[in-house]
Amino acid sequence: MSLDYQWHDLLGNVGFLCIIGAYLWLQLGRTTGQTRAYSLVNAIGAALILVSLYHDFNLSAVLMEFFWLVISLLGLVISFRRPVAAPRLGSHQKP
Repeated sequence: MSLDYQWHDLLGNVGFLCIIGAYLWLQLGRTTGQTRAYSLVNAIGAALILVSLYHDFNLSAVLMEFFWLVISLLGLVISFRRPVAAPRLGSHQKP
């Protein structure tokens, strides 16, 4: 058995890491599901996985990633329509 690792496999793995990393960040309480960064990382991850799936097609995986991408893009659109809250005085934000 030989492993024929191609450039599109690498993109798919990077996409996987984006989605899993974003979900881990969410579960650790480091972000919320409404942030632009969360939606953007998920959209990038889904798009990279779709590139990989183009070269090694799997219908159920393509459907999953397609809708993951669409929902993430929807989250991005919503985040740009939402007013940005000004930081409150005395909040403990790291520089």
